[in-house]
Amino acid sequence: MNYQKLGASLAMALNDVQDPATPSLTVFIHTEPISEAAIAILQSFNVSDVTSDKDTFTATLSANAISQLSEQTWVKSLQLSQKLGLLNNGKRMQSFKI
Repeated sequence: MNYQKLGASLAMALNDVQDPATPSLTVFIHTEPISEAAIAILQSFNVSDVTSDKDTFTATLSANAISQLSEQTWVKSLQLSQKLGLLNNGKRMQSFKI
């Protein structure tokens, strides 16, 4: 595992993974321009909508997959996707009047 390519929150989340073979972490994969071989590797981890004109992908990966991707020279970084919360703690937002 190349920890230099992992965001801090992803590195911490990896410590809590129970089964390293089960896809459980949703991540952003930031890459250099990718080749056909790189596309095949991403697709083997069930990354969807992989094309050579993109450089950022989202996928739910296992710890093992994250480790393998972190070792690829064309992977710039891997970041944990944060769950978005509701504004105002889920309370109804008031409308603005102009």
